[in-house]
Amino acid sequence: MDVLFQGEAEIHFMHPDDFREWVRTHKKREAVEKLMTEREAVSRLVSDGDYITYDFSSLTRGPQALVREIIRQRRQDLWVCAEFTLHETPLLVGAGCASRIDVGFLGYGNYIGRAVTEGKVRVFEWTNGALSFRMLAGAMGVPFVPIRSLIATDTMKYSGAKVVRDPFTGDPVCLVPALHPDVFLVHVHQADVYGNSRIFGTNLFALEAAMASKRVIVSAEEIIDHLEFRKEPSKTTIPYFLVDALVHMPFGAYPGGVHGRYELDLEHIDRLNAIQTDEEMRVYLEEYIYSLESHEEFLEKKVGWKRLKELIRKASIKEGYH
Repeated sequence: MDVLFQGEAEIHFMHPDDFREWVRTHKKREAVEKLMTEREAVSRLVSDGDYITYDFSSLTRGPQALVREIIRQRRQDLWVCAEFTLHETPLLVGAGCASRIDVGFLGYGNYIGRAVTEGKVRVFEWTNGALSFRMLAGAMGVPFVPIRSLIATDTMKYSGAKVVRDPFTGDPVCLVPALHPDVFLVHVHQADVYGNSRIFGTNLFALEAAMASKRVIVSAEEIIDHLEFRKEPSKTTIPYFLVDALVHMPFGAYPGGVHGRYELDLEHIDRLNAIQTDEEMRVYLEEYIYSLESHEEFLEKKVGWKRLKELIRKASIKEGYH
């Protein structure tokens, strides 16, 4: 193809055939129980230098508890794919875990902006749609997909995409490379012990990312009987054979919310947004992550069941249950 322009960003890329071979030799198809603690899941499946991605953001069904566990285990040199990200990336960067970010939307708060401008983390620009299409290409097993966005934008310049001449029309078309993350983190409404998972409401690319990633860690609000999945297979968002680890984590998206379960905690989110300096970040990390052994201890000591019940009540009112 005639390449007309290409972005200057570094890209994470794996040949589709190499990924296919990796899946063939590493992924098991047997329906075995995958339930474990967050400490076990992260210890086994997340390594220094990994490329990690997650479905959705800090405010809605983000895998916040799994991110806190990665920080607690002090992983380093992670490359993060953050289509929608608000609080995960500042925490990962502030803790020294993340060194690179592929970003569609990077907001809000002053800390991450300063970290980027001061060179503490390298950021490669994409759009939300472009990252979704990269994940789709990975799931499809093709090296790239063509899209009609990014062209003639500054984002294109700072991405890793290429503009080529379409061999059919002769017009410029943008190609985005397939994405094969090392680890995909996803928080779901329900799962069974084998890893079959359900998401109710909006999701970005949960199935596509699970298909495109080497390893998948699911955290679930609720563990239900496997027969429920057999009764209504159409409700399965992610099938068991794509999942490597399952963690039972009620309120695993806190301080964000989960549709139909609980609302986000704006007071805690305001605390996160107020972080501006490295010292303020160190204080937060010590109080809410390093000094605690688990997600359960975090909920008991730093949030409290009274507050959690209030967030459940707010969600029920919003959904019209009361």
